[in-house]
Amino acid sequence: MSIFRSRVLLSLIVGGALLIGCNDASSEDNDGVRASSARADEPALKDSFEGLFMIGAAVNQWQVEGRDPEAVELVRHHFNSLTPENVMKWEHIHPEPGRYDFEAADAFVDFATENDMFIIGHTLVWHSQTPRWVFQDDEGNPLTREALLERMRDHIHTVVGRYRGRIPAWDVVNEALNEDGTLRESPWYRIIGPDFIQKAFEFAREADPDAELYYNDYSLENVPKRQGAIRLVQSLLDAGAPITGLGSQLHGAMDWPSVGLLDSTIVEFGELGIDVMYTELDIDVLPREDSFFTAEVSIDLERRPELNPYEDGLPEERQQALANRYREIFEVFVNRSDIIGRVTFWGVTDGDSWLNGWPIRGRTSYPLLFDRDYQPKPAFHAVVETVE
Repeated sequence: MSIFRSRVLLSLIVGGALLIGCNDASSEDNDGVRASSARADEPALKDSFEGLFMIGAAVNQWQVEGRDPEAVELVRHHFNSLTPENVMKWEHIHPEPGRYDFEAADAFVDFATENDMFIIGHTLVWHSQTPRWVFQDDEGNPLTREALLERMRDHIHTVVGRYRGRIPAWDVVNEALNEDGTLRESPWYRIIGPDFIQKAFEFAREADPDAELYYNDYSLENVPKRQGAIRLVQSLLDAGAPITGLGSQLHGAMDWPSVGLLDSTIVEFGELGIDVMYTELDIDVLPREDSFFTAEVSIDLERRPELNPYEDGLPEERQQALANRYREIFEVFVNRSDIIGRVTFWGVTDGDSWLNGWPIRGRTSYPLLFDRDYQPKPAFHAVVETVE
């Protein structure tokens, strides 16, 4: 049984006596941060979904270092799983050859551990936010297959090895598929070949024999990409690669994915026999380009006023539409909670969201359950109502 499934099952068995990821009084006293009376009256997401699936958030460096205390209060109150937004990506943790910088990553792990949260290390192998030097020799020429494999192995062994026994789960490979389900021709693919994914999982298993090891990607509700993910996972399983879970990011829109697409995706992923989770959930309420159902970070579109219509606040009618959208998504999650082990929001408040800068820089976005003043939105209450 997987680690996160074990935690969910334990939570169900004890019938509420043990709250996964909840602080005891002493840890709050030591940190000097207590939930406000208003927050104490707010139903905690982790409690609302106890026994169904874990509820997580991605946190930024300011939050894990305590420089955003109101966000810290939200995280402690609502979430029992934590993912680092950026501080464990290659460019941050391994910026130069032979030099690792673990300060921010250590702070993240310490924060999550002190608050009894399930930790996901994000991410080991990705084509983005990986320095150019990783793929080049001292003269700037592309590495050989053998040299890049050794560089990958060194990185994975160093990072995973440092947190062995402390980080129970890793996003090993991130976003290796094209929209049509074929493998992306990233530097990893071009230099090593398609087996770079299998090698990454093997290196991660060497570094930590007990960790959960995941593949993570976006737009998997689109049928061609979904089928590509299924083929990829099945090929890894057939080759004996130690993959234990599949993460679907679900950077969604107000009209995508449909409830039917979401439900059928979960069912098909469940048939793979590995853990299934939703790893980077947010819902973009802003206008998009035609059929813009992707989360490709390299996209940078021209800013136009009509694509940023809510600079002064989200109208009540749109707030309610977002609440309805979150309600229908979580109704599917709850109905398929026998398959899903975790749902993680990509950010804590609207002000934190990466969607303020993507795919158009400088937009004012509203994709999460808490607003810029750290208050619950109608979408928060709609989510909680799916289990009331």
